[in-house]
Amino acid sequence: MAAPRIVVGVDGSDPSKAALWWAVREAGLIGGVVEAVAVWEYPSAWYGWTPPQAEVFDYEKITSKTLVESIDRAIGPDRPVEIRTRVVRGHPAAVLLDAAQGARLLVVGNRGHGGFTQALLGSVAQHCVQHAPCPVVVIRGPGDGKDD
Repeated sequence: MAAPRIVVGVDGSDPSKAALWWAVREAGLIGGVVEAVAVWEYPSAWYGWTPPQAEVFDYEKITSKTLVESIDRAIGPDRPVEIRTRVVRGHPAAVLLDAAQGARLLVVGNRGHGGFTQALLGSVAQHCVQHAPCPVVVIRGPGDGKDD
C-alpha cells in the first residue's frame, strides 16, 4: 500500500513556503509523502517587449533552483518525511490540478507572486479550491492578515 501523497504548490513566495511547511508536518502525522510542485511558463508580455526565451533565461532551471531553496528555507536540512520534487511547464492551476489526481490533499498558499497582493485568495488558489479532485488546504503566509 502506497503512502498517502500530499501535493503542495511552491513558487518561492512566503505563503507557498508556509504551505510546504504545513504539508510536511501533515505528512508526518499521517505517514505520507510530500510532492512539491513548481510550475514555470514563458511570460506572455514583458513590459511591452518580447519576453526573453530559453536562449537568455533558462526558466526551468530558475524554477528548479527556487523550489530547492524554498524547501531548504521552509524545512531545513532535516527532512522528517520524503519530499519528492517536480518542476513542470504549464499554467500553475492546471498543473496543480493534474498533480492532485489521486492525492490525499492539495495544499497551496493563499496567494503567490502574481497580481494583486492585497487579495485574500489568489487566482491559482481560487481555481484549485473550485476544481480540485481532492480536498484543498489553503495556507495564509507570514504577514497575511496584519491589516485584518
